[in-house]
Amino acid sequence: MALTSSPYLLYSDGNGNIFEDTSLYAVGRSGWDALPVPVEDWIELPDGGSLYELPGRVGIGIDVKTGDLRLCDKGWAVAAFIPPAHTGFYIAAYETQPEAPTLPLFCYTAVAWQNDKFYVPAMRIEQDIRQECAGFDADKVKLGVAHLTKAYPHNRLVNHLANNCALTYHCPAARNYFIGRWECPVPASPACNANCVGCISLQPDEETIVSTQDRLQFKPTVEEIVEFTVPHLETAPYPLISFGQGCEGEPLLMWETLEKAIIEIRKHTSKGSININTNGSRPDAVKRLCEAGLNSIRVSTNSARSEIYMPYYRPNNYQFEDIVESLKIVNGFGGWTSINYFVFPGMTDSVAEYEALRKLIRETGLKMIQWRNFNIDPDWYLGKIGVSETGEFMGVKQLMDLIREEFPHLKYGYYNPPMERIKGTYEVDFAHY
Repeated sequence: MALTSSPYLLYSDGNGNIFEDTSLYAVGRSGWDALPVPVEDWIELPDGGSLYELPGRVGIGIDVKTGDLRLCDKGWAVAAFIPPAHTGFYIAAYETQPEAPTLPLFCYTAVAWQNDKFYVPAMRIEQDIRQECAGFDADKVKLGVAHLTKAYPHNRLVNHLANNCALTYHCPAARNYFIGRWECPVPASPACNANCVGCISLQPDEETIVSTQDRLQFKPTVEEIVEFTVPHLETAPYPLISFGQGCEGEPLLMWETLEKAIIEIRKHTSKGSININTNGSRPDAVKRLCEAGLNSIRVSTNSARSEIYMPYYRPNNYQFEDIVESLKIVNGFGGWTSINYFVFPGMTDSVAEYEALRKLIRETGLKMIQWRNFNIDPDWYLGKIGVSETGEFMGVKQLMDLIREEFPHLKYGYYNPPMERIKGTYEVDFAHY
């Protein structure tokens, strides 16, 4: 139900209880600034969303009587995690106290309350339902794990996907594999050539946060990769396999193994799409993989600007220009190119970033943007990359509209598309019930 007036600010009492403050309207944050959220930008918190208390942080709202911005003195600020397929327009607005701990690696979207419902400023950017919470039956996942680990008793990669990814971390991609559908994850590399500030699989011992999952500890063989991916490509609906997962390092460091695996896979089946999620750091390796039969690439980036990219990724032996070249190479082979674009309101929608993104799209022939919510403590992130002023910004929604207007061929989404969607009708050919 669309709102006709601004919803109210939420706060937490520090004991897991959340309340509304009817003396304050909720606001959002872009960059460092708190500002009003247009009423039309609020949608009901989607199924699968979560609420977070933000310890050591006091919420900011608009006084319903005076119209002035002021702090909520009743408790800690509250933010929302919005589920996959949705992109947030504003971060939760708060003032951070000196003793506040660093927040863990989740997204912190603004959230509010009205008409007995939670609301967030966001939009559904993707119709594909492959990671919908309602679409997972835990019993079916367990049955699939039992069946496939028995079918591949010596395959370390299947065991890793089963016991580490599907059953321990409840990875949606891994759970989908064991249910026999859609995108199948293929982690391949225990090492990485970047030192990302917000890495979800490896954080330095001295850091104030911990990684959300453990990294792959072995190098899979060609045989291990081929053994379970060929049957998936042959039998799954909208089949897709993806090298490069959250539980590993950089798959291009294992490109020789991946090259051999792709060649061997294509000896057995022509079905489905073979994708790589990567930092795009090795254009030479990307070229070899395209020659072997790679169909698509998704390059992750926090920015289309080198000066913002480099202090976040802290790469070893590669530069921002290398990721641009990797996209160009895949496009040259006729493959599908997308970026995993970390959306940070106030940064992603800055005028400088907008101009850089336009340049990147033109130079690479980019086919898709995956508008992903940035899972990171906003203050910590800006401090780590040395940004004290975010500059003029236009709003995430306006950014999306302007880019779509200029590049009507460019697709928006949240997931890697299957071959049916790449070659067929993008608006129709995707995972659904």
